Amino acid sequence: MKRALCLGAVVAAACLLPASAWAGAPPVHAAAYLIQDARTGEVLASSNVHAHLPIASLTKLMTVLLTLQHHKLTDVVTVDPRAASVGESSIDLQAGEQMTVRDLLKGALIQSANDAADALALSLAPDFSSFASLMNAEAARLGLRDTHFVRPDGLDAPDAYSSAADITALARLVMRTRFIRDTVREETATISGGRTLHTWDDLLSQFRQTIGVKTGHTDLAGWCQVAAARGRGVTIYATLLGAPTRSERNADLQVLLVWGLGQFRVVPAVSLGRTYADVRAPYGRSSLALVAAKPLLTVARLGRPLTETVVAPATVSLPVRQGDVLGRVEIREGERLVGIRDLVASRTINKPGLGGRLGWYAGRTLHHLAHLL
Repeated sequence: MKRALCLGAVVAAACLLPASAWAGAPPVHAAAYLIQDARTGEVLASSNVHAHLPIASLTKLMTVLLTLQHHKLTDVVTVDPRAASVGESSIDLQAGEQMTVRDLLKGALIQSANDAADALALSLAPDFSSFASLMNAEAARLGLRDTHFVRPDGLDAPDAYSSAADITALARLVMRTRFIRDTVREETATISGGRTLHTWDDLLSQFRQTIGVKTGHTDLAGWCQVAAARGRGVTIYATLLGAPTRSERNADLQVLLVWGLGQFRVVPAVSLGRTYADVRAPYGRSSLALVAAKPLLTVARLGRPLTETVVAPATVSLPVRQGDVLGRVEIREGERLVGIRDLVASRTINKPGLGGRLGWYAGRTLHHLAHLL
């Protein structure tokens, strides 16, 4: 048995939002953006999602990914002179200085330090060009078709580009690592050499549901960021490329994150105490109600009804004990299975003894005979 579920709950939740929430994501001042549901990968809203654009320090996400594939956090890196001499954002690394991979990763992610990213790259490859080849090979392996890397740090370089779609996919992959998830939420951190790191991610303090991920800025790329935010039961990613100013990037990303999180509500998909099926019981016993063994709360997108399918026998065999599993209820959103809960007997029904069964059969026989006469 299949039927639509929770339409009322979803519609009621939708009433909490302004009507404009149904019209699509609000306009932003950027070359491209993407909002994505982290659970399913569904794109909630986008613009120019596959456009090839410079991405500035969002590049460091690939540098970080390759580092984690080849190094342990406790490995020690000797800073190459080429890394120590790189300009712009840095943590003032000195040539020949030794630092753990853990601290260099924190420098690259929290303070977006170019020297930290370059030191990691040159610990894995003889030069930037060779490391870029590793980056591009990994991008191809991951299916990032809109991406081409030239440097490990994201400084402006000819023919370096990616897209909102690819960067979001890369960020989601990197965020599977607990160390990365913990690091990108830090507003400040202290690493070796008495260095104090400060994040460039303004949303960590401005929008408390933010859990990362990475900012970037160059003259060519403008202001870029891939951000993740967590609501009740859902995490979304919003990537914005090519914003004209830092303040506009921050404001637009916050609007996109609020809009994205607002597309979801937690609804009771399976409830305790509700009868999901009535099954026949033999020997004249009244029908048996099947109820859910456990409730199920799930996240539903506004305007997307859930469907429940009840699987249960038409007739039950006796004896039945209260709590016996006799069926199940399946909850789906479209084709996607959201959850399953067992259906159990709501009460105990004992099997009658021989005399009781014979009496029931005799009564049924007399009943049929009476109808024939």
